[in-house]
Amino acid sequence: MKRIQAAIVTALALAVSGSALATMEIHKEFKAKESTANCQSCHVAKMPKKEAADLNDFGKTVKAAKGKDGKIDWSKVTYKAPAPGVAP
Repeated sequence: MKRIQAAIVTALALAVSGSALATMEIHKEFKAKESTANCQSCHVAKMPKKEAADLNDFGKTVKAAKGKDGKIDWSKVTYKAPAPGVAP
């Protein structure tokens, strides 16, 4: 009985936190492709809050390339890193 309860609690926790995990997964995928990636690569704010995470142009491109399965088709995304010392 305790195993069933634990499985249900785990499943609910994963369902609730699914969007946050997907966001970190996307960040890790992009970071693997572009080592200089940070929050401002996709967001307007340096440290975006969950409720106010405005996207810049590149972030909107990434969001548009996101499939129904939640994965990004990186072939549809091109990234041009900003010059050193210039905000993205």
